[in-house]
Amino acid sequence: MDVTIQELKQREAEGKNDYVLLDVREDYERAEFNVGGIHIPLGVLTASFDKLANHKDDEIIVYCRSGKRSGMAQHLLQQSGFTNVRNLEGGMLAYQG
Repeated sequence: MDVTIQELKQREAEGKNDYVLLDVREDYERAEFNVGGIHIPLGVLTASFDKLANHKDDEIIVYCRSGKRSGMAQHLLQQSGFTNVRNLEGGMLAYQG
């Protein structure tokens, strides 16, 4: 199940930090604008699962520029046993919009 920008912003406003943010964009994209979280570019995600091992059962909200790469990351994580992975609909384009 995906998460909307509105839902994420509401949770942030309420101080509900009961999730892990995962940015799968490239370094230059993150340098331009980001909303925090763990940064692991999609191209190295599968080789970096150990960095996320402690969050296997936590809610992970994955984001990228538009939602496409984060959707791929969501699928990869789910296939690797992560149980609660959500894609941020529209990514940073929608967040900034």
